[in-house]
Amino acid sequence: MKHRLILSSVLALLLCFGISTAAIADTTLPADAPVVALTDTGEGDLYGEDLFDGEYEEDEKHMVADPFYGFNYAMFYFNDFMYHNVFKPVATGYAWVVPAQPRRWVRNFFTNMLYPVRFVNNVLQGKFDAAYMETSMFIANTTWGFLGFGDFTSTMKRNWLPEKPTADGLGQTLGKWGFGHGAYLVWPFIGPSSIRDSVGWLGDSYLDPLTYGELSLIEFGAIRAYKNLNSLSLQLTGNEYEVMTEGAVDKYAAVRDAYIRFRAKKVEE
Repeated sequence: MKHRLILSSVLALLLCFGISTAAIADTTLPADAPVVALTDTGEGDLYGEDLFDGEYEEDEKHMVADPFYGFNYAMFYFNDFMYHNVFKPVATGYAWVVPAQPRRWVRNFFTNMLYPVRFVNNVLQGKFDAAYMETSMFIANTTWGFLGFGDFTSTMKRNWLPEKPTADGLGQTLGKWGFGHGAYLVWPFIGPSSIRDSVGWLGDSYLDPLTYGELSLIEFGAIRAYKNLNSLSLQLTGNEYEVMTEGAVDKYAAVRDAYIRFRAKKVEE
């Protein structure tokens, strides 16, 4: 109950904050306001190499302000320090102790548990075929996959696929509905975001079954941390974050630009 009240309070603050900074997302930005361009770069993941191929021209429809640069910059390097000195070493040790297959089972379980997030946002985006597919996969993986630990549907032949990629969250949905980013943000431990995506992340939390467990804040945070640790342990080889930032003149700008291009691509799916 306590963490739900905290989520509600933070969501309300972000909504008010988003309204108060709505003008930031307008194309008539002050000349001295730091901005970054949102450009669609085709297929690819957040840190995929194809996000950086070709030339990118600024598009006035896709401008996001970075008015909180000082805060964002400090949080980025705090996260970077924690990644290299805490998260990665712990994940490496965890991967050494626990074999890969059990870690994949854990990842499958948490992915399956977030079915309500994908289903609701598919419906809100009008992706009804994707919502049907997600439902079928959830039922099959929950039953034959032993509560989602096994990805039973990955071995099944599919006679059809959704016309559009499945939804990834409320932030994407709000973008499809015409809501701009508002402003770029970097949160401690969470990483790059924006006003819109932060509201979306909190909104998705209300669809996460974990939110409704009878858990203390410490227990809730510990489960979230373990989920992220387990995911990182499966991404240590060829880690996209390291590939992207290694040798970058400005790591902060590299991550920021990759993030906003990635989110632009997701909104256009």
